[in-house]
Amino acid sequence: MDFSRVQLSGEEQAFHDRVRKFLDTHVTDDVRRRDRETGDNFDEGVHLAMGADGWLSAELNTGGEGGMTRVQRRLWDLERRRVHVPWVTWGTTAIVAASVEHFGSLELRNEVLPRVASGQVRLCLGYTEPDGGSDVATCKTKAVRDGEQWIINGSKMFTTGAHNCQYVFLITNTDNEARKHKSLTMFLVPLDTPGIEIQGIRTVDGDRTNIVYYTDVRVDDKYRLGEVNDGWRVLLQPLAVEHGVVDADADGLQDVSIMVHQGTMMATSVDRIAGIAGRQGPDGRRLIDDGAVAYRLGRSIARMEAALSAPSMFGRVAVAQTMRDISPDLMDLLGAASALPIDAEGAADQGGAEYVYRWAPLCGIYGGTLEVFRNMIAEHVLGLGRANYSAPVAAKR
Repeated sequence: MDFSRVQLSGEEQAFHDRVRKFLDTHVTDDVRRRDRETGDNFDEGVHLAMGADGWLSAELNTGGEGGMTRVQRRLWDLERRRVHVPWVTWGTTAIVAASVEHFGSLELRNEVLPRVASGQVRLCLGYTEPDGGSDVATCKTKAVRDGEQWIINGSKMFTTGAHNCQYVFLITNTDNEARKHKSLTMFLVPLDTPGIEIQGIRTVDGDRTNIVYYTDVRVDDKYRLGEVNDGWRVLLQPLAVEHGVVDADADGLQDVSIMVHQGTMMATSVDRIAGIAGRQGPDGRRLIDDGAVAYRLGRSIARMEAALSAPSMFGRVAVAQTMRDISPDLMDLLGAASALPIDAEGAADQGGAEYVYRWAPLCGIYGGTLEVFRNMIAEHVLGLGRANYSAPVAAKR
């Protein structure tokens, strides 16, 4: 394995410098503070600036005409994380835009895609339902055809970014009699349609997500993606991207797993804590001089490095589980001041371990719970067969 520093060409270095200048200009301390306060993971000013300067279009066309090269895209991704760009809403937008490009009518593509590239249109995911769990195919939100329109009734949970988006990528049930994977139809529903109500929910890590209610919502058939009752096929690729199970690229420039952003935040916190442990206190001693501290910190670092090296679906599980497992240890090493959040006076490590501790449970349910992904690994990788979720049979007496 080669750990030497990558040498950039003159053109690549110039691109890197341009990225840094743009991000440092637009992603300010005020932007980051505002994002912490709102929990939106989105800043409209930054997003529109990216659209106006061509960054969004270039990202959508990575590897193609007018887009970034693979090396440029890697530099762009790394720099975004360095400055903590509020990014979640663009992530869902990019996923859905690919489906609109592939399955949308010409009229719909012309309505949506140019404004996606400019930043004026954002797209969110309408999958999970309040009592549906991680199985999105058990969809109860109904869409009933009425001539050239559809009438939609139901509700969706965890529609993150809906209050900052213009359309929702909505999974609906269009056939009560069909089995669940053959009863689904996908729509791209304008969120300003009468009958849609968006209510915010704050999660334990401070983020905002939404529950969205659909009451007699009428949408034209032009907003349908793919064929009626063939929505599962439309949904497969976006789900694969969200789950992080797409094939790795041969050049090795992609993220090791889809959870690398969360893993990077954890690594930043661990690095800061290691620095604190190595500093001398007023009595001349260092935390790291205590054998128990050295062991627990070393164990946490080893687990973190292993998780960050795990690819694909394995990495998703490993990173989320490691965040849950090591954040209490890290806080314990620092003492009571580690419970203070960022911006609080006296926070031990600028609130890093405290944030990872609160974020970890959420990372274990993004795009499906850890239990779902473990079952997928067991079934599709290890060949252990399908999980049996039926009720236990009572023993005969």
